[in-house]
Amino acid sequence: METFGFEKLPEVVRQLFEKVERIESMLEKLHPSEEDKDELFNIQQAADYLKVSVQSIYAKVSRLEIPVRKPGKRLYFSKAELRSWVDHSRRKTAGELISELKGPTVNHHPKLY
Repeated sequence: METFGFEKLPEVVRQLFEKVERIESMLEKLHPSEEDKDELFNIQQAADYLKVSVQSIYAKVSRLEIPVRKPGKRLYFSKAELRSWVDHSRRKTAGELISELKGPTVNHHPKLY
């Protein structure tokens, strides 16, 4: 560890402060606050979040494709549920589908004793 004199104290404190800020920022990304975890969106916010049109959201709601809450006449979307819905909508690659069709690889060589 480097030693420093009194004249370097302000610079060392500044560097420590910057490092603490970076650590706090990294921790916030790892553990989002409770209010960030499940923010409620209106239909426009949900469309903006998913980067689709409002009409597309209405179509998905009418086909029961997207998680939604409808107390009364308004539609509300949970940010966490939308993220989960997107994550679980992943399509498999051709390679993954072929691997599934082939099944597990079995060694057909007889055991030699």
